[in-house]
Amino acid sequence: WKTLMMYRKSTVTPIFLTKSCSHWTARQKLEHERINRPLQRILGIDPGSRITGYAVIDTDGSRNTHVVHGCIRTGMDNFPGRLGEIFEGISQVIAEFSPAEVAIEDVFVAKNAASALKLGQARGAAICAAVQANCPVYEYTPRAVKLSIVGKGSAEKEQVQHMVKMILNLTGKLQADASDALGIALTHAHTRSTQMLIKGGKSW
Repeated sequence: WKTLMMYRKSTVTPIFLTKSCSHWTARQKLEHERINRPLQRILGIDPGSRITGYAVIDTDGSRNTHVVHGCIRTGMDNFPGRLGEIFEGISQVIAEFSPAEVAIEDVFVAKNAASALKLGQARGAAICAAVQANCPVYEYTPRAVKLSIVGKGSAEKEQVQHMVKMILNLTGKLQADASDALGIALTHAHTRSTQMLIKGGKSW
């Protein structure tokens, strides 16, 4: 049987300005816009044939809020069965948390061809679950994630994990697969926000 582990964190309740709009200062107007900016929900996925990490965050382009993270642990002995568990697990996460977009780690060079093939198939199962739920999917290489989170494409996993915890204000031990999924989600949030600002629009 697959094991679906989730860790949640409460979100901050926005404080709304009550003064009449016509009497707001420029600073108050900017603060009101920042607080009331619509949030975009992103699901990050770190695929694996045995353990698939996932993470959900809310972002408005400048602030990122942790929603949930966890791992899907497959339990079946046959590989096709494990792919089915990954598909079902990601489908369950999408159904419960309703992300607007999905970001997933791209294939990297594995230890051998067999490992690379299995990783690619695990990614395929997760992507199929997202596509079936009509969620657009974006792919990021491990180097792109490290560069976005740490500022260095050759950063160690421990550095990425440390920065993820700081950005999202998380405490306690963070499992590697879930940490990677959070990093992927944050990378997509940063990338999409930057792209929209370059095009001349507001974040998200």
